[in-house]
Amino acid sequence: MDTLHVYNSLTRRKEEFVPLHPPMVGMYVCGPTVYGNAHLGHARSAISFDIVFRYLSAQGYRVRYVRNITDVGHLVNDGDEGDSKIEKQARLEQLEPMEVAQHYTNTYIEDMTALNIRRPSIEPRATGHIPEQIEAIQKIIENGYAYVSEGSVYFDVQSYNKDFTYGKLSGRDLDNILAESREDLEGQSEKRHPADFALWKKASPSHIMRWRSPWSEGFPGWHIECTAMSTKYLGTKYDIHGGGMDLLFPHHEAEIAQSNACNCHEPESLHDEARYWLHNNMITYEGQKMGKSLGNAIDLRQFFTGHHRLLEKAYAPMTIRFFVLQGHYRSTLDFSNTALMASEKALSRMADAIKRLDGIDPHGKAIAVQADFEENLGSFVKDVTFAMNDDFNTARVIARMFDTLSVINQLYKAEGNTFAVQPDTFLEFRRQFHVVFSDWLGLELDAEDGESKQETLDGVMKLLLNLRLDARKNKNWAQADQIRDQLVKMGIKLEDTASGTDWYWEQ
Repeated sequence: MDTLHVYNSLTRRKEEFVPLHPPMVGMYVCGPTVYGNAHLGHARSAISFDIVFRYLSAQGYRVRYVRNITDVGHLVNDGDEGDSKIEKQARLEQLEPMEVAQHYTNTYIEDMTALNIRRPSIEPRATGHIPEQIEAIQKIIENGYAYVSEGSVYFDVQSYNKDFTYGKLSGRDLDNILAESREDLEGQSEKRHPADFALWKKASPSHIMRWRSPWSEGFPGWHIECTAMSTKYLGTKYDIHGGGMDLLFPHHEAEIAQSNACNCHEPESLHDEARYWLHNNMITYEGQKMGKSLGNAIDLRQFFTGHHRLLEKAYAPMTIRFFVLQGHYRSTLDFSNTALMASEKALSRMADAIKRLDGIDPHGKAIAVQADFEENLGSFVKDVTFAMNDDFNTARVIARMFDTLSVINQLYKAEGNTFAVQPDTFLEFRRQFHVVFSDWLGLELDAEDGESKQETLDGVMKLLLNLRLDARKNKNWAQADQIRDQLVKMGIKLEDTASGTDWYWEQ
């Protein structure tokens, strides 16, 4: 595609990306609730929107990327009843709630840094924006879309639905929601209807995190924080709102309703908060969603150390990042040791090819263009740009990068005074390959480790090829064929020529 197209969850189709105020782009992404170590699901969301941030920036946009920290208001059942996730963890660890929040904010940032995820432009905390949340709630009450009940404030979904459409993002019908959940209203007498959600909760005597408000001493609901913070830093209408698919309902649905309720006197064009809603899909394990309740949740630090019963070994942060990028962000990604080991091997192959790429000098040689080589490298930029413009399809970008590896390896191993592609084509390809690898995909190489591995690999291959050559000279065809066949099984192809034997990674 010549222009960037994104899949908009709000309209359920791909649309051309047209910023409201180019070259400025406003993007809000729901960040973590900081009550435990970051897990693979956190990594997938952060990596997915890091790619959006990186690619938009590479295309010349000035991106204000806001990703929040939820340190209050998120209850254990993601609803309006039960314990605060942070306070519950604080009791378990015998710490102050804000001590827990600070600790896991720090570990989250450390883990995201290890994954080479760029820090957002602004990283606001919910507890730092209580006045803005109270102001937003007051406005919603004044506009007739919320009510006070026993010191708590609830969003009036039925009143809202008379003027707007509740469920437009998730595709849920309010009548069905109410009919299916009417029994849930029992024991929740503060609510008029089960679909109503808390904007402010009156704190119980045991609740530690509390603030003064016009209605009670209490704390904000989970949903209102994102509306307040996105509005403060991006305005009432901005370009992109992102997050995990599991947040689409009720969290993002509630955000849209709150935004419309706050700004109901604005022109219709300012409704719905964000223009494009992007959602990354979940990580699964053997087809099941990964989660603590299922016993299959693995945090990132366990991946990095290998200390978990489901892990066969430790995996480096770049292996995790590469694994995530090999799937399209909207597709389900199934974790397994086999898949991670395959990603580790694939990334190693690409790292080896990059070392070889950097070691090739096209100058001072006669040019004998090989048409398929020239076409492969010459069309690289166009192809990867097309893939990224098609809703940030990193899986296709990586596949196209691997398409070039056999050419890189053969150019590296080629002997004589000829070069099979035009030097300008090669040099531009090399520059862009690095841009895609490092800037677009955010992958990193350990320079010393990469050079050492490449030297070792080249030495081992030289030894094996000499052994095979000796076997052929002695007419020991069985041994020569055995060496070749074993290398083929490892993905290495040999090509016998008049000047010797070349080898390269087979695609």
